[in-house]
Amino acid sequence: MEFNANAGIDLHIHSNASDGSLSPSDILSRVQALNLRAISITDHDTLEGSRAAASAPIPQSIKFLTGVEISAAPPTSTALTGSFHILGYGICLDDPALNKALVKLQAARRDRNPQIIRRLNEIGCRISLEELQEEFGKSQLGRPHIAQIMVRNGFVKTINEAFDEFIGKGGPAYIDKYRLKCSEAIQIIRNAGGIAILAHPYLLKTTDKKTLENIIITLKNMGMEGIEVYYPEHTPEDTVTYIELARQHHLLMTGGTDFHGAINPDIEMGVGRGGFHVPYKLYESVVRSCSARGQKK
Repeated sequence: MEFNANAGIDLHIHSNASDGSLSPSDILSRVQALNLRAISITDHDTLEGSRAAASAPIPQSIKFLTGVEISAAPPTSTALTGSFHILGYGICLDDPALNKALVKLQAARRDRNPQIIRRLNEIGCRISLEELQEEFGKSQLGRPHIAQIMVRNGFVKTINEAFDEFIGKGGPAYIDKYRLKCSEAIQIIRNAGGIAILAHPYLLKTTDKKTLENIIITLKNMGMEGIEVYYPEHTPEDTVTYIELARQHHLLMTGGTDFHGAINPDIEMGVGRGGFHVPYKLYESVVRSCSARGQKK
């Protein structure tokens, strides 16, 4: 089948295997309806969404790339806090070391939920772990699910308010969690045959281009091979900066909407809030790099 070089893609999609609202099969149906040509399901710290999609009947019109999004601790050479998110593309879903690392990260997410809920109860937000599981099942639950219950119960008006005022970093119910080192996350992805990409650099909240460039150089020296250049929250100026840095440091460029479905309903796959577009040629570049990696083994 011949593919349109101008067709859109989305290489950053979350399913209900992590904190998205759609199942992998529903995502594939929606992708087909939206006429997107290539996607990757990149759930947080789990391969289950990508695995389910890879084993499903994928329409011939859609190119599918296995993926994951790993939460990592900032490099010690930076003054940043929180998480760095490392996207892994073209990974072997059965790689033992990758799966072992993800099980540990999933446990860290799971173990902090009761602590967050206890703190929320202490400040008057009455929710329970049982309520969370009844609403969303017992898959990989986390703060976005807790935030939805907070909205449903009328404690906050929006998910953003839940994060900004209560469960985000610095909030009274925030609990930190275990993260891999960036170097570990990158090497685990590479050893699983994949390509490691820095997700949404905008969210690092760096103060200037030089600081960001130093971070990118640090990550490249660890084995990172690309930057998520196209992202709905990136301004046109941001995008130009990331393109320049990618070209200057010979890094791949990728893009995606970070689609979560009903959790963030104003973001649609492939188009963001409208007008967002990631060119198909970026998917081709990632696939070529994955193929080259496989040939070197």
